Amino acid sequence: MLQNVGQVLRLAALAAWSSPPARLRTSRRAASRQEYTFFMPLTLTSEQRADFARRGVSRRGFHQIAAMLAAGSAFPLFSERALAQRATDHSLAPGTVKIDANENPMGPIPEAAEAMRAIIQEGGRYLDDLTPKMVRTLATMENLDPASVYAYPGSSDPLFRAVLAFCGKERPYVVADPSFETGAHAARIVGAPVINVPLVKETFAHDVKAMAAAHPTPGIIYVCNPNNPTGTVTPKADIEWLVNNKPADAVVLLDEAYIHFSSSAVMGSYLVAAGKDVIVLRTFSKIYGMAGLRAGAAMARPDLLRKMNQFTSGFMPVTATTGAIVSLGSKTLIPERRKTVHDIREETLAFLASHKIETIPSEANMFMMNVKRPGREFATAMLNEKVAIGRTWPVMPTWVRITVGTAAEMDTFRAACIKCYTA
Repeated sequence: MLQNVGQVLRLAALAAWSSPPARLRTSRRAASRQEYTFFMPLTLTSEQRADFARRGVSRRGFHQIAAMLAAGSAFPLFSERALAQRATDHSLAPGTVKIDANENPMGPIPEAAEAMRAIIQEGGRYLDDLTPKMVRTLATMENLDPASVYAYPGSSDPLFRAVLAFCGKERPYVVADPSFETGAHAARIVGAPVINVPLVKETFAHDVKAMAAAHPTPGIIYVCNPNNPTGTVTPKADIEWLVNNKPADAVVLLDEAYIHFSSSAVMGSYLVAAGKDVIVLRTFSKIYGMAGLRAGAAMARPDLLRKMNQFTSGFMPVTATTGAIVSLGSKTLIPERRKTVHDIREETLAFLASHKIETIPSEANMFMMNVKRPGREFATAMLNEKVAIGRTWPVMPTWVRITVGTAAEMDTFRAACIKCYTA
């Protein structure tokens, strides 16, 4: 399906480029000083085209961006789910253990699931108050003004928007290697160079000094903490150094999708409160178990959020916002689930170590293991054993990423792994 994305974009662009600007606005209510405006521009305005031109975006890039706008805010073409599907290239057989996409098999907590079931009966209405309530709840927890928080369907969406807003031909996207790939795909659409900076060899943390020195005028310096796929943490001191020593006008984008699994990573919302050039992304797809329900948020200065939202602002599903609000109110969800994942992960890593299989210590719901042969080949062998594992990254071709599943799923993984590793 993804092979046809380029063709779909080109066809949609023809319609979008030739159509007059159009907007569909719904009613909205303020969340503190922030207003949610839901609209769908079908073309780029002259100001937006001028901004992209200043950043070196080609006419082809204009067409692709206009096509995405015509598609109705369908920005995250390369989400974790899509990348996992592309890596597998197979429909999974019934009963296959699925530990390939960093999903949380625990799903939503019971209270959130019940609240979402109840709100479905009101699904015929927009329920405009729910999204501002979700924003206010998260803002209070993070000690932020609600104007510095914006809700999105997941965190891949705002990542894509941030690249569109801040990167261009002369404004590269700087990212660790390996790391999550969505931002790099977005950068290529706007013609922005992608600069890959290797992780620190000993710790697999981000090499923040090398990232700061990678280019004199980067648009975004992306830090996934803990990092996907390694599950490793970049210390607070390193992130602060990067924020304080980056090139002027660059934005540090902290992707904290997995931060709730970590016992040592420090959340970056205090940098937003201090007015720094920082965007923090959060998602409800991981520890909250809502990957298929799509809820997330970006935290940043209001001027940065406005630039991210200049193209489209999509409507949040009422089920997702309801589940997010209830989940945020739970006092036990994060510590209990962090411990569950920690215990299963460490048991699995100890098992692999007992069989002399090299792994990278992790603080997330994933880890990497060295299979000593092409990772894609090993993944195919595992799939034949009805275990779907994660993808490989070009810089580490013999390493595969494994999502931490349930205790029973990891039992199945261990048996299949030894069979395939020694084959």
